[in-house]
Amino acid sequence: MFKQIIIGLDGSEISKKAVRVGCELANQSSGGVTFVHVPHAETAAFVVGAVAGYHAAITKPSVAEINAAGQKVIDEALEIAAEMNCEGVKIHMPQGDAATEILAHADKIGADLIVTGRRGLSGISSLVLGSTTQRINHLAKCACLSLV
Repeated sequence: MFKQIIIGLDGSEISKKAVRVGCELANQSSGGVTFVHVPHAETAAFVVGAVAGYHAAITKPSVAEINAAGQKVIDEALEIAAEMNCEGVKIHMPQGDAATEILAHADKIGADLIVTGRRGLSGISSLVLGSTTQRINHLAKCACLSLV
């Protein structure tokens, strides 16, 4: 059914749920999974903010911290995938706009499903710019599954 599944990650609890659901679907259909995470200062501040002594409200993370936080998001998703026996997961961690990068990678690999959380970490910015998931659902050339 679904041979190429992209799971969009941002480190939120709902994106971890997307990993579980996407891996379950891949396991049922013998499909492949690709995790796509586009690190940004906002998500890095959330991930790095969990470390004692980091004050996300007053300090903008460095590029190194953003990349380290991005890797932490990927590593957490890989742990969930391993627990679910979801093997052969591929990783894509580009720079840029999350919706644009997820859609471009979906086209590149011929994805037939994109799984995302409906609301991730960037609630305030989505009020101004529109959410990543809304843009993906509107522009994707394949099926989309948005989780709550």
